[in-house]
Amino acid sequence: MSSPSSSVHADVVTKRLALRPWTMSEAAAVLEDTRSPHWAHDFPADGDRVVAGLFDQYPDWLGAYGHRLIIERNSGLVVGSIGLFWPPSEGVLEIGYGVVASRRGRGYAPEATQALAEFALTAPEVHTVCADVELSNPSSVRVLEKAGFHRSATEENLAKFRITSPDPR
Repeated sequence: MSSPSSSVHADVVTKRLALRPWTMSEAAAVLEDTRSPHWAHDFPADGDRVVAGLFDQYPDWLGAYGHRLIIERNSGLVVGSIGLFWPPSEGVLEIGYGVVASRRGRGYAPEATQALAEFALTAPEVHTVCADVELSNPSSVRVLEKAGFHRSATEENLAKFRITSPDPR
């Protein structure tokens, strides 16, 4: 990414959520199993631990178009994480997400996914945000559909979803 501005690092805010970039200290706390009073009782989930362990290898994931914590605005608690796997490849950027079990069924995942995808599409290098979902995970399929993604292909056990920029570049 070229010359990020401070406004690019701002939180992405929705009606009920704030999507804030991870810090290295938060990643270290996740990896060390150090509890924070700002986390839902079941955060981090396994996927959050995996992502936290990859920041050293993928430092761009800590940038403006990288991974973010999902914060419930009314409680201030971290209830999941969502991320963009920066850098894009030929204008396509992958997204991944997870909400802890105690907060599932509230529509947080589609709300966060739609907001971060829209944010990603503001990057000049990005025209498409995609996600691959195992067909054995119908909840994740519904998240993407509710977030405005369209199924672009179905392979053996995998559905491929994408959302594209309304402005052709």
